[in-house]
Parts: sequence; C-alpha cells; structure tokens
Amino acid sequence: MESEGASDRPLHVLIVLTYYRPHTSGLTIYAERLARGLVARGHRVTVLTSRYSHDHPKIEELNGVRVVRAPVLFRISKGVIMPTFGYLAWKYVREADVISLHLPQFDAAGVALRGRLLHKPTLLTYHCDLTLPPGIFNRVVSLAVNSMNDLAGRYSDGVVAYTQDYADHSRFLQKMAPKLRVIPPPVELPEMTKSGIAAFSRMSNPEGKHPVIGMAARFAAEKGVEVLLEAFPKILERYPAAMILYAGQFRDVLAEESYANRLFPRIRFYEDQRQWRFLGVLDEVQMAAFYPNLDVFTVPSLNATESFGLVQVEAMLSGVPSVASDLPGVRQPVLQTGMGEIAPVGNSDELASAILRVLDNHAAYVRPRAEIAARFSTERTAADYEALFKHMLAMRNGGG
Repeated sequence: MESEGASDRPLHVLIVLTYYRPHTSGLTIYAERLARGLVARGHRVTVLTSRYSHDHPKIEELNGVRVVRAPVLFRISKGVIMPTFGYLAWKYVREADVISLHLPQFDAAGVALRGRLLHKPTLLTYHCDLTLPPGIFNRVVSLAVNSMNDLAGRYSDGVVAYTQDYADHSRFLQKMAPKLRVIPPPVELPEMTKSGIAAFSRMSNPEGKHPVIGMAARFAAEKGVEVLLEAFPKILERYPAAMILYAGQFRDVLAEESYANRLFPRIRFYEDQRQWRFLGVLDEVQMAAFYPNLDVFTVPSLNATESFGLVQVEAMLSGVPSVASDLPGVRQPVLQTGMGEIAPVGNSDELASAILRVLDNHAAYVRPRAEIAARFSTERTAADYEALFKHMLAMRNGGG
C-alpha cells in the first residue's frame, strides 16, 4: 500500500535544457508545453536553464513553472559556458524526484551523472542530431557535444524520441534502443475566432494576395529557407499573385548572420512586390490567427537538426496542409495524417511541384481538426511522461 501511495503522489520534476523561454525554437516550445502540462496534472516543475540574456531574471515563475537561469560567462557557437551551473545542478537534482534532460546539450552528462549518484531517475528527450556547418572548429564542437550526449545516455534510465522513424536513422538513438520509448510531441493551438483571423489577414496581407504559402521557423541554414526561395518562381508561374508569410525570428539569429546576408537581397525583391512578408516572432494566439490565413504550409528543412516540425501539426489543426522534406521524423505528420505532400530534401523544383499539387487540389488534403488533435496534444504527451516517470521511480525503488 505504501508503494501505491507513493506512486500517486505529485512529483517534483527537474527539466534541464540550454535555452528556455523567451527563446523560441521547437525544443524550447516542446519543453515549455511539457512543463505546463505536468503542472496541469498536479506536479511541481523546476526548469534549470541558461541566463543567456541579462534582461532575464535569475529566478522567476512562468505559468506555474519555476525557472532558474544560470549566468552565462561566454558563448561558443550556440553553446554557453555557465560557471555556476554545476553548483545549481547539484542543488536542484537533490530537490527533484525525477530529471528530464533535453538533448542535444553539452551539460547533460554532468546532470545525468548527478542523477545516478543521487539515485534520481533520469529521462533524456532527444530532440535532434547536432548538425553544424563544415569547418574544424564546428567538428570539434560536434565531437564534444556528441560525446557528452553519449555519456548522458549511459547514465540515464530512459530515452524518449518523437518518432520511431527518426530513432531508426539517428546514430545516438540507435545506440539507446534498449532504453528507448516513443512519445508523440506536445502540440497545442488555441481556436481562433473568425474576426481574429480576418483582423490578422488585414494586417499581414492587406493586398489580398492569393494563394498564401506559410513558413514558421528561425531564419537558419538548416531550415531550408533558400529551397523555398528558389521554388517560388515556379509557383508564381502558375499563381502570379501568390505570397509567402514567414513567421519567426529573422533578424539577429544567433550564428546565422552570413546565411541571412546571403539570402536577404533576393528576398527583398519579393518584399518590394508585396509577395514576401516577415511577421517576426508570434505568440500562441497570433499563431492561431496566422495558420488559417494560409493555403499551404511548408517545412523545407535540410538535415537531421529538424526531427519533426511541430509547426506543421499546428497548421494541420487549422485545416492547412503541409509540404515537408522527406527527412526521418519530419515526414511523419504528413504520412500519419495524409494531410499534405512529401518533397525530396533540398530539391526546389520538387518542393514547388508538391506545393502546387496541394494548391491545385486543396480540399482533398484537409482532415478534421479532431482527427489531428487525437494524435497530438500536450495532455497526451504529459500523461505519457508522467507514466514513464512513475515507472522509472518504481524500478529504482525495486517495485518493478
């Protein structure tokens, strides 16, 4: 009876990742939704992350989640050096019942080792392989991070992947197969009123351009922005009034300055024609108004840094089909729902053809919102994590 009571009590979950809100990426959105979902199920959640900007408080509460930020001394590429992180890790690992680590993360091995030494079950969520541009320095960074990931995997009690498809193609996840559990990622999107959708249209597309192609991502090389840019002329041959709405950070993206400088001159031509509009970072309510203003959404990512593409499921919840790269994991939302097309990686002609197929026969690709929501939701993800945390605790306590 005592073990049953223990299994039913609320847990204190420590979530550790390099970047958390207000930073925006698929990984941070996933971690934020998971944290909120666990709080909604009655658990206590602490997030340990970097204070990558001095504008952010060292400790604060966001949506019921305690966020602790370790000071950053300096950056190496997209990584951060945090001298006090080890001390904070000891402190908060001691407090926690279970640890949720989000990889890739250079500091993950040290946290996982602390979990092993303090007998706290540790679960890794592997978001993507690290793929950096060519160069000696980046090879050293990749080797260091991948080595730390491998150590973290050795010390962990379990590993979570978004899809079996991605796990089958990832070097790290293949090695972790005995510990692997597939949990669908958390996807949520508020329902938007017709007036809200119309207001967003007046702001983002005042000229009434049609059809509208959407993309939502940081302006980063691995996202494949240039593939969409090169596909656009072929789309314009069929639909001369088409436009692209781009949501996400597009200025001052960390380590992406040269990429932006290379593409922006070509994009400015379409901006001048009112056929490409950058919307910047949108909050959840704004995103809920963004998607219904699209005719098709696209995820033209180029490498394994993208493992799923949460945004394409959000688009599907709004009745918008997706055209995704034929990458492991990224292709799964389309394959599982039938709501879109798959295009060969990096092939702008094929991307344009796939987008045109959707635009030409849009109704055939649309599925009911409830059908999509049944597959992907924050509630489902949080419940699966909770069950896994409790199983790990039972195993540690000799109960399973």
